[in-house]
Amino acid sequence: MSENGTLRRGRPGYDRQGILDVAVAAFNQYGYDATSMGVLAERLGLSKSAIYHHFASKDEMLDHALDDALSGLERVVDETDAAGGRAADRLDRVLRGAVHVLVAQLPEVTLLLRVRGNTDVERRALERRRAFDKRVTALVEEAQHEGSLRTDIDARVVSRLAFGMINSIVEWYRPGGRENADRLADDVIAIALDGLRMPTSNRIEDFSV
Repeated sequence: MSENGTLRRGRPGYDRQGILDVAVAAFNQYGYDATSMGVLAERLGLSKSAIYHHFASKDEMLDHALDDALSGLERVVDETDAAGGRAADRLDRVLRGAVHVLVAQLPEVTLLLRVRGNTDVERRALERRRAFDKRVTALVEEAQHEGSLRTDIDARVVSRLAFGMINSIVEWYRPGGRENADRLADDVIAIALDGLRMPTSNRIEDFSV
């Protein structure tokens, strides 16, 4: 920082994460393919060689950003599975957790949702995203089998509709607005799950001891 508190230009003003944050913002604004290292150097006020000091390539920046988003989502499912409980309750926690990841990592998740598989990095990310989707679908199926969710809607459709709604948040959500992550998560659950829950009297309860 300079004496007046402003960020200095040049490499001392940015660490690795700072460069990545600017790169992700540029990828989201211009598109990954259209964002050159020259564009990034201009936005950062750095030379290209200074950027290469931190990242070997533009692909490496993309890989790190997508990994941040995917790791956050995968961690939500891992922690929910480890905690156990009824499948419907775990699904509730996964959807809420996904909303929190989106809000906390809005630029990275936005970038993930725009990936189309044009590079090896993008294809690997899409494979991980499909694996995540399958885990959520399996959780929906488990909740249906235990009698917690209605079964007349295919589990894959339930999963896609739920995450279609969650993913749409990136298009309109602005940090610092009236809706925080907890409120957004409540709204998602109310719309996505409340209409799918079986009435308590119709649920198959496990009375085994």
